[in-house]
Amino acid sequence: MDLELKGRRAIVCAASKGLGRACATALAREGVDVTITGRDAETLLQTARAIAHETGGRIDIAPGDITTEAGRAAALAVCPNPDILVNNAGGPPPGDFRNWERDDWVRALDANMLSPIAMMKAVVDGMIGRRFGRIVNITSASVKSPIAALGMSNGARAGLTGFVGGLSRQVAKHNVTINNLLPGPFTTDRLRTTMAGSAKNAGHSVEEEMAARAQLNPTGRFGEPEEFGRACAFLCSAHAGYIVGQNLLLDGGAFNSTMG
Repeated sequence: MDLELKGRRAIVCAASKGLGRACATALAREGVDVTITGRDAETLLQTARAIAHETGGRIDIAPGDITTEAGRAAALAVCPNPDILVNNAGGPPPGDFRNWERDDWVRALDANMLSPIAMMKAVVDGMIGRRFGRIVNITSASVKSPIAALGMSNGARAGLTGFVGGLSRQVAKHNVTINNLLPGPFTTDRLRTTMAGSAKNAGHSVEEEMAARAQLNPTGRFGEPEEFGRACAFLCSAHAGYIVGQNLLLDGGAFNSTMG
């Protein structure tokens, strides 16, 4: 299927690796000119070269921390009028809420709620003026099924979800859509890091831990970043104009619910 995206411009945040990189790659494969952000300039440059080699697309870089005002300004300086915005940022650490101070919560809200909102504020009116815009926020499966140890993530991402629910309905008539992608377990560095702790406690290797955990999923496996990227690309496509304010869960069926 032709997603009718050739010549469009996109900003994909935190795209040097993992799910962000997969989204950037999928968009570049569809002919989108992609600007990727990331904290480490050298890693970001290597990623851009790899994606360009793989897809033949144009990949620009905007080094910086997207959760800061300076990082967001850097991204918008490289791509001031994107047709597509993919918001993404690493989640806050796990822990017991009794040990978290106000500054911990503020950092979580900045990264996983306020920064995506700031990026949307910066680009949405331009999208409205051009009568085309696609915004995808990468959140978490914990929005639908909270994870006890990830209280800061649960709270911040739920706040973003509520905000998107309202804004998405306001801009949809201008052919600007805003939706959220909720990843479950995918084979990323973050998953391996998470599994490393539990593997150590169980007394076996990370590979053994991941294999055992994968079998608990209805699909019998973890998701692959490439399939997440393709789902993102479709939500950004010309064919997705009637998908508004949705929370698309990609977790292999792990969340057990009749209504999804």
